[in-house]
Amino acid sequence: MGSMSLMHWLIVGVLVILLFGGSRFSNMMGDVAKGIKQFKKGMAEDDEEKPVPPTRIEGKPAPTPDASFQTEAERTREER
Repeated sequence: MGSMSLMHWLIVGVLVILLFGGSRFSNMMGDVAKGIKQFKKGMAEDDEEKPVPPTRIEGKPAPTPDASFQTEAERTREER
């Protein structure tokens, strides 16, 4: 009693076609199909976008010490 049988669905389908007309119903289905195709095309375009290449961080070389630069350890070694 709560569910609709196949006969009920056929009657509902015939009434829908009579109310909307055969050509209008097929036009609506065509519009739905076009919308689905556009949606799929839009999703595919999002996937085709070029990925952003990772940025590379360049390191700077360490400054070379001059001849006058001595670490504390070198100074104590020379003092001994």
